[in-house]
Amino acid sequence: MEDGEFPFQIRDLTTDDLDQYNALLRYAFQVTEKQLMETGWRDDEIMQSKFPILERADVLGCYDGDSLISQVAVYPLQMNIHDEIYPIGYVTSVNTYPEYSGRGLIRILMHRSLTRMREKGQSLALLYPYSIPMYRRFGWEIISNKISYKIKDNQIIPRRKHATDGYVRRVDWNNPDFMNLHTQFALRTHGCLLRNASAWEEYWRWDVDDTTVAVYYNKDGRPLGYMVYLLKEDVMYIKEMIYLNREAQKGIWDYISAHYSMIDEVRGNTYQNELLAFYLEDGNITETIRPYIMGRIVDVEAFFMRFRCDPTEEDVCFRFEVEDNFLEWNNREFNVFFHDGKATVTNRDPDYTVRMNINTLSTLLLGYMTANQLYKLERIEGSTEAIQILDEVVIHQIPYISDFI
Repeated sequence: MEDGEFPFQIRDLTTDDLDQYNALLRYAFQVTEKQLMETGWRDDEIMQSKFPILERADVLGCYDGDSLISQVAVYPLQMNIHDEIYPIGYVTSVNTYPEYSGRGLIRILMHRSLTRMREKGQSLALLYPYSIPMYRRFGWEIISNKISYKIKDNQIIPRRKHATDGYVRRVDWNNPDFMNLHTQFALRTHGCLLRNASAWEEYWRWDVDDTTVAVYYNKDGRPLGYMVYLLKEDVMYIKEMIYLNREAQKGIWDYISAHYSMIDEVRGNTYQNELLAFYLEDGNITETIRPYIMGRIVDVEAFFMRFRCDPTEEDVCFRFEVEDNFLEWNNREFNVFFHDGKATVTNRDPDYTVRMNINTLSTLLLGYMTANQLYKLERIEGSTEAIQILDEVVIHQIPYISDFI
């Protein structure tokens, strides 16, 4: 649908649109006054906090006269994909007032936003979906999980099991050791986002003042891990826990154990492809897993040109026949030569040919699903030999994505 076919205007939002931007967000996500008060936010604070979003993000809006009726925002971020740092876009604030729904406004705004991402060299997009089926129609697919856990106080590993020579210190939210630790972790962790100023603002947006950061240091004073948590009504809520080595993991759990007399339960989330139950001596805990972040390759050719593959495998050339009914520039064939740990789009004759849609290609290359798994689900077409070789060359590791923006 072109602009002339409907009586609305599409344009960039500026800080002058802050009131309408905030009003649409609050209406669409039903953020109540009670919820705002519980987290200590006032209307003027929310509006002030949204200023950087409109300054740093690419926000498109659809207007009926002077009234904002639909919007999409894209945060520019960086993401570690198999040890290559990609510029990406994190899509958020996807809202339309209900009386304007069903007119294709989000489809138009999404296409324009993804087109801009391509122009800026952002070959991958992420979002947290409120409707998985809807976003799948636009070419998105699940690429990460969120694992939530509950541990009773008598299941926490006793301190004697954690002997380390290091120590833990509680620090301020803006402590450089804490923030630098996340950067170190992101640079070595597939799927992790490198947090810029906007990402850190979103990280803390709804946390209460009692939220605490604890950093683990080794005996030489080097920070190696941290956790962010809240103590409330005899429960320790762990927002995030990262560690650079086994020593830091043990040291942080030792710190958790030190709260034994203060809590009845530990609740938290993890985004790594590991089950906490195996780590605990009493592994009879509650763990739930659910899909978390969806991803979409915006520009297939640009994505492949930075893509890292298994450097130990033999050279091979694949023809990818990609179906993308939303972004026309991806709806074609790509010959990709995998050599020495890198991929190159080439004119070489292919050794194998595989066919899939953009959703499937996205989840495959990001490591969430293997080619064999997707083949069994009839999401990939190709010979069994092609599927086997493709799985050998593509690195399989589920992305660690903890940021909700």
